[in-house]
Amino acid sequence: MKVVWNGNTIAEAPKEDLIYIEGNWYFPPSSVNADYLVKSDTPYTCPWKGVCQYFTITDGTTTAQDDAWSYPEPLPSAIEQVKKDFSNYVAFWRSAVVEE
Repeated sequence: MKVVWNGNTIAEAPKEDLIYIEGNWYFPPSSVNADYLVKSDTPYTCPWKGVCQYFTITDGTTTAQDDAWSYPEPLPSAIEQVKKDFSNYVAFWRSAVVEE
């Protein structure tokens, strides 16, 4: 599977390496091209997953504010519920399209 944003593939990994949580595919950190992501200051804490880190997607010209996110240190109960450690896995939405 891959994530395409503004004509660029910014993440790509086999489906079996991804984690599906609440309607979103989370990509392993090693499969994401970090050159396109800039940490955002937007605060959010999920009641069951923990503190979220949003990212702005950018190619230097175009930006998509907070269109990617991860949980650097998910709550232990969330890891138990998902049945896999999803620390630093990255999910995408709005302008970033996940394709099979």
